[in-house]
Order: sequence, then C-alpha cells, then structure tokens
Amino acid sequence: MTAGGLSIRGLRVVFDGFVAVDGVDLDVAPGDIRFLIGPNGAGKTTLVDAVTGLVKASGSVRFGETELLGRDVHRIARLGVGRTFQTAALFEELTVLQNLDIAAGAGRGPWTMLRTRRAVPDDVAFALEAIGLAGRRDTLAGTLAHGQKQWLEIGMLLVQNARLLLLDEPVAGMSHEEREATGELLGKIAADRTVVVIEHDMDFLRRFARTVTVLHAGKVLSEGTVAQVQADPKVQEVYLGHAAAESEAVEA
Repeated sequence: MTAGGLSIRGLRVVFDGFVAVDGVDLDVAPGDIRFLIGPNGAGKTTLVDAVTGLVKASGSVRFGETELLGRDVHRIARLGVGRTFQTAALFEELTVLQNLDIAAGAGRGPWTMLRTRRAVPDDVAFALEAIGLAGRRDTLAGTLAHGQKQWLEIGMLLVQNARLLLLDEPVAGMSHEEREATGELLGKIAADRTVVVIEHDMDFLRRFARTVTVLHAGKVLSEGTVAQVQADPKVQEVYLGHAAAESEAVEA
C-alpha cells in the first residue's frame, strides 16, 4: 500500500481573533520528505495540529482522496495520519516491544500484550528493525537514550500503518550520530509514505530534506529545494531579521 499525497488549500486557523495560519496552500507528494521551517510563531505546529484535528480550521486538507478537516482526531489517525511531538509519548515503564504491541493493538487483551511471547508479529518485527531497536526489544522505554525514544515513537506510528507522518522536531537534543541515524530512518520510511518534518536544525535540513516550505506569520514565504530556499532573498531577510532581533534581546 502506497501513501497518498497531502494537499492543503486555504488553510486558516484563528485563535480569539489572532490569525495563526493564514490561507496556506501546501502540496506534499508521496515519497517526499518535506521540511517545514520558519521563526517561532510562524504557524508550523498549528498547521500540523489542524491536519491532525487538534485545532479547528477552515479551508481544505486532503490526504489522498479523503478530506480531513471536520473529522475527530481518532478518525484522522485511523485514516493513516500519525504524528510525533517534541517530547516522545511513550509508556516508559514498559519495554520497547510492549510499546509497539500496544500501538499495534493486534486485537489482543492487556494480559497477552504484557506477557513475554515467543513470536513477534511481522509488523512489529519490521518496525523494530527499521528503527534500529531490535536488539533492545526487552529494554524499558524509560531507560532509552533520547534519540532512541524518538525512534520508538516513530516505530509506534509504523505499526499503526501510518502513511502520512508528521514529525515535530524529531532531532531536538540529539547527538550528531543520532541525527544521522534519524535522517537515514526518514529516508527508509519515506519510500512508501509521505513525511513532513517541523525542524529548526538547519544542518539536519541541508543533509536530509528533499523539499522545504518556509512559513512566516502564518503564510507560505518560500518553497522549493534547499538550495532554492536558501537563495531566496525573502527567506534571508526574515531569518537575518529574526537573528538580529534575538541578538538585540540578548544584549538588552
């Protein structure tokens, strides 16, 4: 089963009169690794919240042929849309395998999920290998390194058969080696999925992004390859201005 593309038209999110997302149009093709970047407050996370049903929005968000806006969060998840957060949402007192089992569901009761089993379902075994934690399947999730916790959360989306993955700063706080491994993981899972990454790490973006969308003040400022976006005078102006404002604040 291949992923559908993400198509957003005229997306608008308003909080008490404040326009957080202002008429965004965005297309992400199947197999793409699209990075969303922009200064704090640009609307990146709010856009993902709208796609996943966490905030009310107007406009249109289609995944494949299906309209997502107006659906409940759990129904959007069942349509193959999965997301991660900046802090991994795991069952830290359970093992890696048990976390994946619970995410997969597999129609088993709580006792059969928690006990040690001789066989591992194929989808769980695939996820363990893909995220590089096959050798740590019986490790408590709470004892994993920061990067490994992020990988486990991605693995939990894989066993749920998510075809659109929305990842919120997946490499924040990671070591260089963990960032490289995460980039390689994104390349693997994008082969038959659509991946959108909110990210501030520009080195990681230059290394692994296929296409980039820059948001500013709730609108699309620029879009294209990494080279095209970096060369865009509008992007340079926004980022230089943002950096200058931060510098002045620090001096003050």
